[in-house]
Amino acid sequence: MEEAVTSIVHHPFVLQLGPLPLTGFGIAMLGAFLIAQVVAQSVLTQRGQDADVMPDMVIAAVIGGLLGGKIYYAILTKDPSALAARAGFVFWGGLIGGILATYGWMRIKKLSFTQISDASAPALAAAYAVGRTGCWAVGDDYGRAWMSRFAVRFPEGAPPSTVQNLTNEFSQSGLEGLAPTDVVGVYPTQLFEVAMGMAMFAVLWRLRGHRHAAGWLFGAYCVLAGAERIIVEVFRAKDDRFFGPFTMAQAIGLAFLIGGVVWMQMRRRPAGTAAA
Repeated sequence: MEEAVTSIVHHPFVLQLGPLPLTGFGIAMLGAFLIAQVVAQSVLTQRGQDADVMPDMVIAAVIGGLLGGKIYYAILTKDPSALAARAGFVFWGGLIGGILATYGWMRIKKLSFTQISDASAPALAAAYAVGRTGCWAVGDDYGRAWMSRFAVRFPEGAPPSTVQNLTNEFSQSGLEGLAPTDVVGVYPTQLFEVAMGMAMFAVLWRLRGHRHAAGWLFGAYCVLAGAERIIVEVFRAKDDRFFGPFTMAQAIGLAFLIGGVVWMQMRRRPAGTAAA
């Protein structure tokens, strides 16, 4: 593992505003929700639909996303006290919570789920790409040990990428012979996720003018998001491999991928031939 120990070194990004420290994760989350609103409103405007509904949708997504991410994390760690902790947020929990919260708000306001979810598809991908820069900024959600000069060490990560943490918290093997306090180079999976999020946005943005029934594009997002998660989990440092080599996130990703394919088939008819 000598090559992995001599690699790029990462330090967290923190913006100090007087006595108030503003982390890169907080900045990224704010940027993610803002870019989601801008992109979704742009798509709705291009389609001649009411874009003024999106601010309320974003608020619902923030509340549902934060609650969903925390609840999922508490379930995953089997630690109810994690609900009150500052740390701990899981993407799938946040996405599912955000979808449920916005769906509930749409039902209350009698809005079309298919139309708004369609416009939200590229917005979700853009928000994902921006949001994952926050994981990079704080040194969270990194990958397994990697013997490469392009590997990244996180001495101040969450948690630091030490031999002890990789072994005890993430069940990493192959680190024999290194001291427990050695900081190991790992896959910078946060950057993989940013790149794949940008690619998803590019694809969905190009498809935003599709002629299928409303909602088809949201199905395409589910397919891409599921595939992205299945791929990135191969490189992630994880301790929730409950299905042999597969993680819980991959299982959910597969469900999203299959569900997305089914939804796209259901909405494949030309716009105007299916109820919205």
